[in-house]
Amino acid sequence: MKRVVILISGGGSNMVALCESMVRDHPARPVLVLANSEDAGGLRKAADMGIDTAVVDHRPFAGDRVAFEEKLIETIDPYTPDIICHAGFMRILTEHYVTHYAGRMLNIHPSLLPKYTGLNTHARALEAGDTEAGCTVHEVTALLDDGPILGQGTVPILPDDTPDTLASRVLKMEHQLYPAVLRRFAEGDKTQVTLRDPTLPISAHRA
Repeated sequence: MKRVVILISGGGSNMVALCESMVRDHPARPVLVLANSEDAGGLRKAADMGIDTAVVDHRPFAGDRVAFEEKLIETIDPYTPDIICHAGFMRILTEHYVTHYAGRMLNIHPSLLPKYTGLNTHARALEAGDTEAGCTVHEVTALLDDGPILGQGTVPILPDDTPDTLASRVLKMEHQLYPAVLRRFAEGDKTQVTLRDPTLPISAHRA
């Protein structure tokens, strides 16, 4: 059984989707949910599911990312993780951390990478006049929102969309995509998962 550590910064909706998927014949189980702030709402949700929680506050390490990452590693390693899922963990990681967990880390990003790395992805998609948006699960490397793509989920952009309405639609897709990729990854399969909203036109399905 693969051991999964999940890192969050906020409410942890993707974390909940991942944990709820890891049941019955699933090849993995969550062993720790870690946040970089004690105010992260996902911590209580994880505790209510009976999962260990921990906090490594980044603020005391201002200006020293490596020291922060050393504390992360010190907290995570006793759980001997096979997989680490970054699920809205809003910290930029250095090569020090990435090298330590190389080949074991997944991240979800709210755009169809390589489009729109970084922040404000939904506003940028709308400003560009895109007709589709979505999310990507990829392996983590030292480059921001980079690394081999393991899955993508696509949703339509509607004429009256705002960044908030689009974000809500993409988030629902994230909750489907991330668990699907995690299961496949835990089975040792890195074949890309592709999901598309059923409301997309037929021509888009053939693209």
